[in-house]
Order: sequence, then structure tokens, then C-alpha cells
Amino acid sequence: QIQLMESGGGSVQAGGSLTLSCSASTITRNKYYIAWFRQVPGKEREGLAAIYKTGPFGGPPPLAYAASVRGRFTISRDVGGDAVYLRMNDLNPEDTAVYYCAATVPRPGPPPRAVVASDYHYWGQGTQVTVSS
Repeated sequence: QIQLMESGGGSVQAGGSLTLSCSASTITRNKYYIAWFRQVPGKEREGLAAIYKTGPFGGPPPLAYAASVRGRFTISRDVGGDAVYLRMNDLNPEDTAVYYCAATVPRPGPPPRAVVASDYHYWGQGTQVTVSS
């Protein structure tokens, strides 16, 4: 069973940037899909970005982004394969939330295009991001 831990949250002014890190208890490359979510009180958990397995012939793994963050947020995996990052640029107060990383075992077929919480079975504890205007 994989264990996940987020870090890098904090307070930032609007227009600023943060990079969140998701450290895993095992190497995730080619073993797990990893995704980032966020949640504010009273709302459902929102899928932001996901990184999937590297293809059979190498090359970069497929990625998925929610429309709300595409172009501002970037998901990546470190060379060692046991950490995943979420680079967040041009932050605004609406980005204030608790951010979670999550993992799931890949399923047959192409990776999903949408980042959906019910697809993921392993979760970190979350890290708070606060953006002030």
C-alpha cells in the first residue's frame, strides 16, 4: 500500500507561485497514476491534474488537466520517480484550498482524460494553500 505526503503549501499573494510536492513511500513511475486535487469547505473535491505511466516506448507520460488550471498549473514527476510536483503560477484567491495528492493503480486501456476523485484510492493528508488579494 502506497503512502503519500504533501508539502510546499503556504500563503502567497495573488499573482504569486507555489510548488507543491507529493512524496511517495515507493517509486510511482510506471506503477501508479498520481493526481492533485483541492477542496474548500462545503464543496466537492476538485481534480486538478494527473500524471500517468510512461508509454511502452518511453517518452513523457500522458498528462491531464482541469480546465480551471490548464496553462497555470504544471504537474511533473522527478527523475527518481518517487515524487510528483504541482507548479502553480498566477495564483488568485479562488485557488485557496487544501491540496491533496492521490494515487491509484493503473487500469487497462488508455488513461482517463478527466481527473476524478473516485478513481483514486490512496490519499495524502493535504497541505493548505492560501492566496491573498
